[in-house]
Amino acid sequence: MFEKAFKNIDDILWKDSGCSTELDYAEQSSWILFLKWLDDYEKDKETKAKLENKKFNPTLDKEFQWSTWAIVKDKAGKVDFNKTLTGPDLKKFVDDKLFPYLSSFRNSAESFDTLEYKIGEIFSELKNKLQDGYTLRDVVNEVDNLQFQSNEQKHELSALYEEKIKNMGNAGRNGGEYYTPRALIKSIIKVIDPKVGETIYDGAVGSAGFLVEAFEYMSKSKSLTTSELKTLQTKSFYGAEKKTLAYIIGIMNMILHGIESPNIIHQNTLETNIQEIQNKDRVDVILANPPFGGKEKANIQENFPIKTGETAYLFLQHFIKKLKAGGRCGVVIKNTFLSNTDNASIAVRKQLLEECNLFAVLDLPGGVFTGAGVKTVVLFFEKGKETKNIWFYNLKLEKKLGKSNPLSEKDLEQFISLQSEFLETKYSWNVNIKDIDKSNYDLSIKNPNIIETPNILKPEQILNSMEQLNLEENKIIKKIKEILK
Repeated sequence: MFEKAFKNIDDILWKDSGCSTELDYAEQSSWILFLKWLDDYEKDKETKAKLENKKFNPTLDKEFQWSTWAIVKDKAGKVDFNKTLTGPDLKKFVDDKLFPYLSSFRNSAESFDTLEYKIGEIFSELKNKLQDGYTLRDVVNEVDNLQFQSNEQKHELSALYEEKIKNMGNAGRNGGEYYTPRALIKSIIKVIDPKVGETIYDGAVGSAGFLVEAFEYMSKSKSLTTSELKTLQTKSFYGAEKKTLAYIIGIMNMILHGIESPNIIHQNTLETNIQEIQNKDRVDVILANPPFGGKEKANIQENFPIKTGETAYLFLQHFIKKLKAGGRCGVVIKNTFLSNTDNASIAVRKQLLEECNLFAVLDLPGGVFTGAGVKTVVLFFEKGKETKNIWFYNLKLEKKLGKSNPLSEKDLEQFISLQSEFLETKYSWNVNIKDIDKSNYDLSIKNPNIIETPNILKPEQILNSMEQLNLEENKIIKKIKEILK
């Protein structure tokens, strides 16, 4: 049901002059889906309140509820076309009344950690890009047919929304910043193993993939009590995101996955001086994939003891500072971090090894990040213990990764099983910290289990190659002579 609807929505949006990319499709369909989800969510709460003989206070005033402006139906459940807005009237209502009303929640909400505040945040940052009120009507009609009330429906919606985010990430360079392959995220979470009651943080939230998957993992890890579920939904997941669209998508992604009040703030994490991070600010678990290859200005660098323009290295310093003693981190970073010889890279590696136990490094093949064109590694570390031994795993795949052939959880099964005991195989090995050069703390340790042999040709192969070259040379000379005649 949802898959066909999502396709229909994209087809409709494609016709509107206000939407030109997958990023626009994701943004515009998101706010409409969200308001329909909110309507179904409120109906569920109202029904529950009636059963418990309690008073129900809707989040939105009557005029701005879905059943008032989006689709007005008569007592028989049929659309009342006389009362349902369309065309210019619908667009005017959405632009001039609905969005200003919803954005006002940011100022009127009781506290930051409420659904009302998040509604205000979303609609303060968004605008309706649809230029044609009739196109808007078609999208609203399509969304109205969707139901988000059963667990099965919610699961299908969240899965397809993830697919939409993935498509958005594949749409271009900027979109790719928002999407980390879910197979990789799930594998990182399995290694870190977050527990109910721990705080989980991502300082570069993007589409909130790490937090969403951590929520799914922790929800299924045990049978939760009502209190534990509330803790998981309201006091477990935290993060920040600088870019507006990513921030909006991230919040809605978390809400649609069942985290009703995401503790995500819209700000640049790197603008905070890490010396200001206190014990109360620290977290148990960090899961993140900070931007690749970003360059930060001098004023941002002043917030860090090790100054560098490389965005990811500043984030790494932030993560180390942000972790509690005993806290764990799984972070994706360019593989050049392991070997760069500039002073900042060396200093960050030294800090990591001295303040944390870097217990595992996962070396990923090219193509994991579609369109990024970079090789990456995943660093796994625990704060509060210096590194004594590092387990390396080089992921070797028979397939070539790409858009049509992405990384899968199956590809990472062996890594997960070997990592628990740091077992050595053809593609995994242990390195004692004593064997690392302290002058540069180079961590690009070659696999000692594979001996590379030079590709030496046999004499007959060399002669055959020479003969082939002579034949080609004679052909070229012959053609030149013919031209000169």
